[in-house]
Amino acid sequence: MSYKEKLDTKKIPRHVAIIMDGNGRWAKERNKNRIFGHKEGTKSVKSVVEAAHEIGVEYITLYAFSTENWNRPEKEISGLMSLLVSGIKEELNYLHKQNVKLSIIGDGKNISKNVKKAIDKAVEKTQNNTGLNVVIALSYSSRWEILNAVNNIIKDVSENKVSEQIDEQIFSSYLTTANIPDPELLIRTSGEVRISNFLLWQISYSELYFTEKFWPDFKKEEFFEAIYNYQNRERRFGKTSEQLK
Repeated sequence: MSYKEKLDTKKIPRHVAIIMDGNGRWAKERNKNRIFGHKEGTKSVKSVVEAAHEIGVEYITLYAFSTENWNRPEKEISGLMSLLVSGIKEELNYLHKQNVKLSIIGDGKNISKNVKKAIDKAVEKTQNNTGLNVVIALSYSSRWEILNAVNNIIKDVSENKVSEQIDEQIFSSYLTTANIPDPELLIRTSGEVRISNFLLWQISYSELYFTEKFWPDFKKEEFFEAIYNYQNRERRFGKTSEQLK
């Protein structure tokens, strides 16, 4: 029986975040270059987006490129950006027909004009779609996001645009995810067990799911398995099991 058939349709998480890790190691095991691994990883992106769409997930955030990734070899960065642009161009019409909405979070100052142009076109074309929201974290890091929010709050306080008493709701409104619900589930592939500066504020109460599979091997069934695992956990939010019952 497929994990999809085991799912409780009433307990589907609204938002799933994914750290797509292991492309390079997957390629190395096959004596291929890292870009080959990243290219294969784009197939997993399509598969997982389709899976999320099938079961009614509302938001899926994909950690595509961190601010720290700018320190990688220039050839790999160039290859990754080329894959991103070509992937968007190839899949945009399909995603649009599926009523998928695309959006980007991250620090765009280092992103080249041609990459930004392709992204802006995709975001604009899908902005009124009402189905699955696919959020791409590009040139993103949580520490950058939090510091950016703090600096913008300081500026607005100095201009009397906001009260000096900052609560969680106000702070969240300054994040790049202001209009996105916090993820209930965070998935990381490749066997690494860390968060890597991703959505640190937003995953305060997220369930964490780590798998040994490299990202190119993570497809629909693996995604459904992660959702099934999530559904069989008890989420207490500080309460006791007895209180929940």
